[in-house]
Amino acid sequence: MASQSSANSANPAPRPTANGNSGGNMAMPQQRNNDGQMGASSIAQNPSMSQQNLNGIVIEYLSKKGYNRTEAMLRVESANQDVDGRPIQTRLEDSGGLKYGKAFEFYQREAQLFYINSKDHFEAEHEHDLRRLQAIQLPEHVRDNELAKIYRSQRYRVTLSQIAFYNLMQFLESKEKEGGAVILNIIQTHVNVVTVERSVDDQYSLAKLLARSKRVEDFPAEDEGIPGHNPGSANVDRNAGSTVLTRLKLGRNILDHESKQDVLAELEAEDIRSPPTDGQSSRVEYFEQKIKQEESEDAPTRTELPLPPPLARDVAMEVQRVKENRDRFKIEGRTGGVGPGLSIVMHTFHNTNESLTCLDFSGDYLLVAAGTNQHYVRVWTLDGKALPAAPGFQEAHPSGSRRLIGHSGPVYAVSFAPSSDSSDPAPLTHCKYLLSASADKTVCLWSLESWNALVVYKGHDHPVWDVCWGPFGHYFLTGSYDRTARLWSTDRSDFLRMFVGHERDVDTVCFHPNSAYVFTGGSDKMVRMWAVSNGYPVRMFTGHTGNVTSLSCSPSGKILASADDVGTIILWDLAPGKLLKRMRGHGKGGIWSLSWSVESTTLVSGGADGTVRAWDAQLPNDADGQGKVVGEGGVTQKIDGGAQVTNAAGAGGKKKAKEVMVTSDQISAFATKKSPVYKVMFTQRNLVLAGGAHLP
Repeated sequence: MASQSSANSANPAPRPTANGNSGGNMAMPQQRNNDGQMGASSIAQNPSMSQQNLNGIVIEYLSKKGYNRTEAMLRVESANQDVDGRPIQTRLEDSGGLKYGKAFEFYQREAQLFYINSKDHFEAEHEHDLRRLQAIQLPEHVRDNELAKIYRSQRYRVTLSQIAFYNLMQFLESKEKEGGAVILNIIQTHVNVVTVERSVDDQYSLAKLLARSKRVEDFPAEDEGIPGHNPGSANVDRNAGSTVLTRLKLGRNILDHESKQDVLAELEAEDIRSPPTDGQSSRVEYFEQKIKQEESEDAPTRTELPLPPPLARDVAMEVQRVKENRDRFKIEGRTGGVGPGLSIVMHTFHNTNESLTCLDFSGDYLLVAAGTNQHYVRVWTLDGKALPAAPGFQEAHPSGSRRLIGHSGPVYAVSFAPSSDSSDPAPLTHCKYLLSASADKTVCLWSLESWNALVVYKGHDHPVWDVCWGPFGHYFLTGSYDRTARLWSTDRSDFLRMFVGHERDVDTVCFHPNSAYVFTGGSDKMVRMWAVSNGYPVRMFTGHTGNVTSLSCSPSGKILASADDVGTIILWDLAPGKLLKRMRGHGKGGIWSLSWSVESTTLVSGGADGTVRAWDAQLPNDADGQGKVVGEGGVTQKIDGGAQVTNAAGAGGKKKAKEVMVTSDQISAFATKKSPVYKVMFTQRNLVLAGGAHLP
C-alpha cells in the first residue's frame, strides 16, 4: 500500500481542464507519449497522422490561443499542400509536360460548351453562319476559318434610334460589375452602331417597334450585319468584305424583227375579223404599248441565251398571249382593305387511296396530269371529253383519261410544256409534251399525241424531286436528292449545266420569265439564283425557318416568292437581293404551290392545310389589321384578311382546330373539305385553277 501511495504521489493524476480534457497547466488536445512529451516519434508511430491532420491540429490550437495572424498565414500556406505535405500545382504552367494536353482538352471542351449554351439565341437568324462556325474549337481554327476572319476583321452593323442607343449605354454602365463592362467592350470593338432619328426613318418609330415586338419571329433588319456578308441576302462572294453584287438582266426577252412583223400581221388580221368595242384598244395598239419593247441593257441577248429559231407555233402563242392579256380580268391590288374578287376553280380527285403525289395543269387549260406512288402518270381532260387516240390507231371505247407507264419508282413531279388557249379548230398552241420526274433517278419526256415516252433523261444519282419547263419550251430544270439541280435541253440526252451549292436536297425549282436565270430551293432552308449562261450563282437568300417547298417568279421578273413547310411565304426583290416581306396564314404541313397574277400584284398559294389563299404582294405586311384564322381544312367559308375567324366545324363539342396568325396582306382564303391543294395556277386571263386529292 505504501509503495503504491508513493507512486501515486510521484505521478499525480491529471486534472480536468476548462474544455474537459485531461492535462497539465497547458492543455493540449493530443495524447502524450510515455515520457510526457509530444514529438516526431509519436507521429511516426501513428501512421494515420498526416501533414494535413497536423496542420489542422496546430491551426485549432492557434485559434484557441488567439494567434489570429499566425493562424491566417498557416491556413494560406497549408491550402496549397496535399495530404502528404507536397505543394499542389495551382497553375497549368507549373504542371510540366502535362500542360499541353490539358490546355488542348480545355480549349475543345470550353468551345463546345460555349457553342451549345449560346447557339439557341442566334439559330433562327444566323443558322447558316452557325453551321460554319461550329467546327471552331482551337485558336488555329479561327485563323483558318473564312467566316471567322470576316467577323474578326469587320464590324457588325446595327441600326438603332438615338433614344434606344442612349438607354442601352446607360443600362450597361449601371451594370458594370455584373457584366456591363464586358458588353461595352464588345460593342466598342466589334459592333458599328448607326444611330438614326425616329422622325427621319419611320421604320424606327415607336409604333413600328411595338408592332414588330408582337410578331412570332424576330429576324434581323435587312441593313443589319457585316457589310459584304449578309448570308440571308444576295451576296455569294466568298471574299471577306466584298459588297459587289452581280448585275442582273431581268428584262423581257426581245422578239427578233421578223417575228415582230409576223405577230403584227396576225394581230391586224384579228382586228379586222373582230373589231374592238367602244373604248377598247385594238390588239395592235395593245401590243405596241404593252408588249413591244426596244433593245435595252436590261434584257438578255440571243448570244447569252441560245434558243432555236422561232417557228409558226411561237408566233401563234405570242398572238394568243396578246389577246388574252388585253381581255383579261384586271387585278389592281386591293383598295380600302377590300381585295379583288378572284375566281377559283377547284378540281378535286376522289378515290385516289392517297396515291397522288403531284399535279399540273396544261397552259391551254384542257388537260391535268397527276403523278402517283404506283409508278405511273395519269392524264385527264378537264372538260370530260375523250382524249384523242394515237395516230394510226382507233379505240373502241375512247376515254377521258390515259395512263403513261414507264417509270420504275414513284413519280414525284409532272410538268406540261408551255402552251396557250386557242379558238382555232386546228390550233398550233395546244400542249404536246409532258415531263415526269421519279424516284428511279430519271426524267421522262412524253408525247401527248402518240402517248409514248420519247426520251428518258439520266444523270442524277438519286431520286428526282422536281422538274420544271422553261418559258420557251426548249430548256427544263430538275432538282434531286443528290443536292444538285441540272439544266437540260430537249435536243440532247445529257444535262447542260449542273448547279451545286445546296447542303441538302434540292426540293423545288423554277425559271425566271426570261429564261436567263433559274431558282432552286431545298431542305437546307436556302433559295439560290443561278445564271443559265455560265452556271454561276448570282444570288443567295436565307431567311426561311423550314424546308423550302415551292418557288415562283413574278411575270415582271423582279420579285421571287418562296414558301416553306411551316407556312411562311417570303417575297424577295431580286435586283438588290433584299427581303421585301413575310406573309403568314397557312397551317403547318407545307405550302406546295405558288402562282402570280399577270400584273405581278397578287399571289395565290395552296398547301397541306387544304386552303387556297390570295395575297397582296404590294401591301406592306406591318400594316394594321392582323387577325387569326383556322389553319387547317374543313371550313367551307371564305376568309378575308384582317378578320377574326373561329372554326365553325368545331361547334357541337368537337375539338377546335389549331389557329395560326395571319398577316394583314392576305386578301382572302378558301378552305376545302379535307383536300390538300397540290397545285394552283393563274391563267392568262387571271382565273385561278387549283387541284387536290380528297382524303376521307
